Amino acid sequence: MGFSFRDKMAPSTPLLTVRGSEGLYMVNGPPHFTESTVLPRESGKNCKVYTFSKDGTLFAWNNGEKVNIINVTNKGLLHSFDLPKAVCLEFSPNNTVLATWQPYTTSKDGTAGVPNLQLYDVKTGTCLKSFIQKKMQNWCPSWSDDEVICARNVNNEIHFFENNNFNTIANKLHLQKVNDFNLSPGSQPYKVAVYVPGSKGAPSFVRLYQYPNFAGPHAALANKSFFKADKVTMLWNKKATAVLVIASTEVDKTGASYYGEQTLHYIATNGESAVVQLPKNGPIYDVVWNSSSTEFCAVYGFMPAKATVFNLKCDPVFDFGTGPRNAAYYSPHGHILVLAGFGNLRGQMEVWDVKNYKLISKPVASDSTYFAWCPDGEHILTATCAPRLRVNNGFKIWHYTGSVLHKYDVPSNGELWQVSWQPFLDGVFPAKTIKYQAVPSEVPSEEPKVTTAYRPPALRNKPVTNSKLHEDEPPQNMKPHSGSDKPLSKTALKNQRKHEAKKAAKQEARSDVAPTPVPQSAPRNTIAQSASGDPEVDKKIKNLKKVRLEKIQKETALLQELEDLELGV
Repeated sequence: MGFSFRDKMAPSTPLLTVRGSEGLYMVNGPPHFTESTVLPRESGKNCKVYTFSKDGTLFAWNNGEKVNIINVTNKGLLHSFDLPKAVCLEFSPNNTVLATWQPYTTSKDGTAGVPNLQLYDVKTGTCLKSFIQKKMQNWCPSWSDDEVICARNVNNEIHFFENNNFNTIANKLHLQKVNDFNLSPGSQPYKVAVYVPGSKGAPSFVRLYQYPNFAGPHAALANKSFFKADKVTMLWNKKATAVLVIASTEVDKTGASYYGEQTLHYIATNGESAVVQLPKNGPIYDVVWNSSSTEFCAVYGFMPAKATVFNLKCDPVFDFGTGPRNAAYYSPHGHILVLAGFGNLRGQMEVWDVKNYKLISKPVASDSTYFAWCPDGEHILTATCAPRLRVNNGFKIWHYTGSVLHKYDVPSNGELWQVSWQPFLDGVFPAKTIKYQAVPSEVPSEEPKVTTAYRPPALRNKPVTNSKLHEDEPPQNMKPHSGSDKPLSKTALKNQRKHEAKKAAKQEARSDVAPTPVPQSAPRNTIAQSASGDPEVDKKIKNLKKVRLEKIQKETALLQELEDLELGV
């Protein structure tokens, strides 16, 4: 099995690794932020890639000439491989194997290229196996946490190896065209989620299997099919009891969204599955599991976006209202949630205590392209990196209470390409009591520049009226209140939410067209009044009015029935 250099050691503060035009180097984590001696600085711009092992005890990088591995604890060089073109590196979970990938090339005469995916034994430095892996996407083999099984997608079927013996394919999972797969975290029993895209009118589907039971039509633990999917993202919870599937189409046929169309599905290993009902239309920006495996948070809907925490019944537990956000990040211990608006938003963050659903702080990290929780659950890293943004590159270390503890700006002619924390295994850092008061800091706080809205010349000397394009919805607890009437059943709650969402959508649709008002309180005998003086014509009018009134009365019932049918109630 693998080996770890951090056994029985007290946890040190996680290091930071920085890669950019100033080279590759490490910085000591809070509170010192001095340059670390673990890695002598590699100056120059040739460092293409670096990676830590899952437990943070090994570090590998490509300096443009060789791929080197060092032991972080004693700073010793373990191995050096002659792989100048390697652009991807990854350690297996127990540090047994280093996987390397370089772009696949064919020779000019058309003969097949040489294998470009290498698996090295970390202990001995020997190459265990080489494969041809043409695509960079999903290049790395996927290991179970105990390294007993390892899987690769080869020509739309999944090949499984056991105990790092890569010369023998132990099992294959063959469906008509497996596009993607995701191994469950944790140890036995091993589970795998597979995605098969739809073709020729057939729906796409995601299936969950338990290794190695792949044979027969009823072998799957669970199955969920859907029509709207050009690609999917599959997210296992930590306990490997359920998968969240974000199904996306590249084009929204209604023309409502630039992002295409997304739906969120829940699939459990016990066979249960559901569509997660999101009460606001629009894109799904982010979905994250809490480390407890019992709750997940979704950020969704046209801006200002909604954020909601759901339980395993897919019922909302807490709604954070609306705001400028497109990302969510649970702390490693799962007790704090950061909602943030990065990319084309201004970098506003909301830091929430998710046990008490209480807002801790609202820092602003302008122009951020990267966010990461420190493994200690106390500190946060935000960065502005090239090539996403080529100006104002740098990074900041925050305490979750909103204080900036360290700030580094790259010189104006330089670029920052990557910065990240040294990982630690779960449980190394104990969870601490949540603080609400901002921790002291020697870094002067910067107030974000407040830009005033453009005002046409005619309005400049007049008082400002506070008109908002969107009124933000406030946060609200969705749990049934104790002491209230008997709580609704799961189905009733689901139906109530569906009906409310439908009703809101219908109201929106109807507000575009001025409806013909039907006077609800009109006396019924009005239909008997004469209108023309000709008895035959009056009789026809009377009958038509009677039919019209009956149809109006039926409309509500029909609409309700139609809703129920559409929603599959």
